[in-house]
Amino acid sequence: MTKRKHEENGNGTEENGNNGSKKNKTDSLEGGEGSKAAKQLHLTAFMRPVSLHTGAWRYPGAYPDANFNLTHLKSFIQKLEAAKFDAFFMADHLAVLNMPVEALKRSHTVTSFEPFTLLSALSQVTERIGLAATASTTYDEPYHIARRFASLDHISGGRAAWNIVTTGNPESAKNFGQDEHMQHSDRYKRAREFYDVVTGLWDSFADDAFVRDQKSGTYLDPEKMHVLNHKGDELSVRGPLNIARPVQGWPVIVQAGQSDPGRQLAAETAECVFCSPKNLDAAKELYADIKGRAEAAGRDRSSLKILPAAMIIVGDTVEDAQSKRLKVDSLVHYDSAISSLSIALGTDASEFDPDGQLPTNLPETNASKTSRAGVIKLAETEKLTVRQLASRYGGYAGLCLLGTPESIADTMEEWLKEGACDGFTCVMPFLPQGLDDVTQRLVPELQRRGLFRNDYEGTTLREHLGLARPKNQFFE
Repeated sequence: MTKRKHEENGNGTEENGNNGSKKNKTDSLEGGEGSKAAKQLHLTAFMRPVSLHTGAWRYPGAYPDANFNLTHLKSFIQKLEAAKFDAFFMADHLAVLNMPVEALKRSHTVTSFEPFTLLSALSQVTERIGLAATASTTYDEPYHIARRFASLDHISGGRAAWNIVTTGNPESAKNFGQDEHMQHSDRYKRAREFYDVVTGLWDSFADDAFVRDQKSGTYLDPEKMHVLNHKGDELSVRGPLNIARPVQGWPVIVQAGQSDPGRQLAAETAECVFCSPKNLDAAKELYADIKGRAEAAGRDRSSLKILPAAMIIVGDTVEDAQSKRLKVDSLVHYDSAISSLSIALGTDASEFDPDGQLPTNLPETNASKTSRAGVIKLAETEKLTVRQLASRYGGYAGLCLLGTPESIADTMEEWLKEGACDGFTCVMPFLPQGLDDVTQRLVPELQRRGLFRNDYEGTTLREHLGLARPKNQFFE
């Protein structure tokens, strides 16, 4: 019986026939890295904000306060752990006043918990699921970042991950005593050096440095302590870190940039890449490019997992899933829509003619280059008016996999086999129902096909992802 695959990406819906054959646990999948062994998906959940869709909080039955309600968040992460997800992933933002007040008053992301505080709390109500948090290399210091993630890794028993970001929103600068946002190229230059400093600080002590010999009175072996004494172009950090080496050696490194500097940073440093390709071909290009750059940097391809973001909408039928998408899209107010477009473009789109085309002479911006380029390309490709473009970006403009559990599993399997991904970062359209649909309907279908684990085989996030524990660069 022929099944239909449905991949909606903001450029329309693609439907491709396939034979609908099922894989069992003993079947072999040839992954994008050429492995003949069975290859399974890695799944993380993008959970801060709990949904990237700006209409999610208004959906019937949704929790409108989900971003700032610890009881709900504990329930969400426990459901994800029961479904054996690799990680619970928190983004972060460092500015509230990044949109007009008329849009701000309609936003469900105005308040949220500070990532380390929340993840530390959630670590105590979970046992296995990874805990990933965003931390900025532009508006923080390496010693702070190293200490926080090392602490989270110890508290959680080895489940921490650091999402390295350079902070694209220019408004953040004003919250940190700066009038101007650091230039794009300078942000990435600082980020690369920042990574070296943080990982160097994590290696301040050998794993056996703390002898804690009560009889002799020796707590620390000074020969197994390294003073970093880093002095670079951007940073000066003496060290050592005042915390033992993390359980995982280093917390897992996640990177989210898709610009050329972002890809290069990912190839040199990342172990997971959170990205947003719009379709299968774009994903394959991104996958091959970053993996190729990693090899050129002397790394093994398998040491880096690429996990595109995809909003997952599960229905009893394809039409049912499409109706859910239309419903949640209809709940986005135009004030929010035009604000989202302005953020993506890095300029005030409310001044443009709503029923005209996007201007060709847009002013330069110091915000995200990748986001801006995607908007411009979409507008040109589909000849969208500003109003239509805003509507697209006002809800969720990224990749959307919608359909039945079977048809969505078909698409995920195709992406894995075609060398487009190592798994997905799942975005929920609304909560709790959207999360329940993923964990209780889609995941069992993936498990039935042997595409996703039935249980955790290890206790650390590195073990979930199949990543080696890094050697201490100073003591091994």
